[in-house]
Amino acid sequence: MLAAVNRYLRRQFYSYWPRMGRLARVTAYFAAVDLLLLAIWSISLLTKPGGSASLLVWVRFLAYVTACLAAVLGLRWVRRKVMWRLRNRLIVTYVFIGVIPVILLLTIGVITAYLFAWQFATYVATSDFRTEISTLGALNNRVALDMSDRIAKGAAPSEALLQQASGREPIYLDREITAWYRGKSFVLPANATAAAPPPGTKEVRNFALDGGRLLLRVADTVPAGKDELVLISNVPLDEKLLARVGARLGEVSVSLFSSGASKRATDAKNREEKKGTQIVIGEERLDIKPDAAADTPAAVKAGKLPPPANRFDREITGGSLLKVLDWKSGQERTALLAVVTRPSLLYDRLFRTVGQSATLIMAVLVVVVVLFGVIELLALFIGVRLTRTITRSVAALYRGTQRVNRGDFTHRIEIRSEDQLAALESSFNSMIASLERLMQEQKEKQRLENELVIAQEVQAQLFPRESADLAALEIHGICRPARTVSGDYYDFLPMDSDKVGLAVGDVSGKGISAALLMATIHSAVRAYSLEAAVAPALPASVGGGPAYHGSALAYANGDLSPAALMALLNRQLYRSTPSEKYATLFFGTYDGHSRTVNYCNAGHLPPLVLHADGTASRLDAGGTVVGLFDDVNYDETQVALSPGDIFVAYSDGITEPENDFGEFGEPRLVELVRENRNLPLARISDLVISAVLDWIGGAEQPDDITLVLARPR
Repeated sequence: MLAAVNRYLRRQFYSYWPRMGRLARVTAYFAAVDLLLLAIWSISLLTKPGGSASLLVWVRFLAYVTACLAAVLGLRWVRRKVMWRLRNRLIVTYVFIGVIPVILLLTIGVITAYLFAWQFATYVATSDFRTEISTLGALNNRVALDMSDRIAKGAAPSEALLQQASGREPIYLDREITAWYRGKSFVLPANATAAAPPPGTKEVRNFALDGGRLLLRVADTVPAGKDELVLISNVPLDEKLLARVGARLGEVSVSLFSSGASKRATDAKNREEKKGTQIVIGEERLDIKPDAAADTPAAVKAGKLPPPANRFDREITGGSLLKVLDWKSGQERTALLAVVTRPSLLYDRLFRTVGQSATLIMAVLVVVVVLFGVIELLALFIGVRLTRTITRSVAALYRGTQRVNRGDFTHRIEIRSEDQLAALESSFNSMIASLERLMQEQKEKQRLENELVIAQEVQAQLFPRESADLAALEIHGICRPARTVSGDYYDFLPMDSDKVGLAVGDVSGKGISAALLMATIHSAVRAYSLEAAVAPALPASVGGGPAYHGSALAYANGDLSPAALMALLNRQLYRSTPSEKYATLFFGTYDGHSRTVNYCNAGHLPPLVLHADGTASRLDAGGTVVGLFDDVNYDETQVALSPGDIFVAYSDGITEPENDFGEFGEPRLVELVRENRNLPLARISDLVISAVLDWIGGAEQPDDITLVLARPR
């Protein structure tokens, strides 16, 4: 069983491996190597805890490479299988052209809106803080000027004087004020910590870190008499202040980053200031010792996030960095301002001053969004319809081609539209109709060709199949049709042991009609010849004997009359064929005892007798063509042949073919026969036919070629 399964798997593997592409083979190779290394690593776990680390790295690397190659193969498979259909391609194209850009735009819009909300929320929070600092600074400056005026008028600096100058604004009940004058500090309230101004302090409007607390701190330096008065106001950055800032914003928190570099610098400075630091305020010097309070305070958070107004009223978390002045070192630290809010809160904050116009603006935005959605849905609908229209036409064309490929030429595509695809479908239907007609014509042509082949076989039976050579005469004939069947005619008619009839003709036209007329002439000549041959031997009671010797076909001695034969044949063809049908015909009888040819030439190219002494005779006695006129009289004459003479009868297919040098011509034929007169007649015929075909070259043979040769022995 296992051996059979093994053979099956090996057979499947070796049959599939050659069909795999190069990338598939590489992927299979990497997968096999990775599995092998994984097996080795698993075995190594038995001998070494944790296995080989380097081997595990290679296993993971090869697994990653194999996964990448498999992903590429998967994409190829999807492209080859899933994307084969045009509809799927159009859908993917439409998704990339129409849907994905919209998704990207919506994504960008959402991200932009979120970032805008984030920035707006932090902007509102920082603006509120700046407003608090600005208000605190204005109050601090007013108090500093009031107190400096009182000191200039002789009032003694004290907490009471500071109390009188500052007043008590309800919004700043938690304010802490420190006044420095001539090295002495005065604070309000009494339990507040005195904030020593850094060296060179003139004016401060910032967040500050002092004594482990985050503060809103402002400082002003104003002249007071002959000295300077430094007035510092603090508001603790606590939950109370954050609740006031984020009352209409959500949850607000501030946390100070613990900077390692800043802490190291502060620690170094503190080590340098272990003995104290002197600062100068006016003419007084003040010794400040380092504060042992914590450097980084805990995060402060206040405010409450209200419940969402609707399902789209999601949380928005934003943040911004704040610069915080480290009051001890004079360096800047960084704090994170975090705001957790909702779009409804931001919208209320943004459009609070707009009033009723906010509703109108929101309505316009909603209308624009709805209109955009309707346009996108309409585009999607149109795209799907266009896709279905295109793919329906393509599918119909595909089915049509499959039907035509199976030989169904009656299939037609139903046209449902009036566009270019419909025109293509109409062209397909027209093409199929044309193909159907062409197939019918091809079948008809094939039938005609089959009939022509049969006609060619029948016509080949009409030409002499056996030599009619006499003891005193050598005869040879050949006919090479220009088409399947020929309109040329030649025949040898044995009449006696030393007599033979020679017939050579050419029917007007070409093709099957000329071949039929040729067959008619062949039958008529044979019939007339046979009648003249057998009639003298018949009894008188059946129309033979001595009474027949004076007939039109025979002489008194029973010899066939070529002129009489031509007359009878002309009358028959004239009455039985159309007026435009006629034929040229040469007919002669050769007597071996007298070596004479008695002949009649009815319009045929005159045969030639090439004598042994180099002269030539034309056999042109007779009359006009047969079958064109009625009641035509024909003449006949006699020519003698001597041993060594050659009788040459031919059709116009030999002398009339042309090329760039003109016609082949009768002189070239005569010269060719004369040069080869001592060769066998069949060899002479082959030389003549080859010469004519070479003269024609690559062109189509223009006419039937017929050649008859005879030579006395």
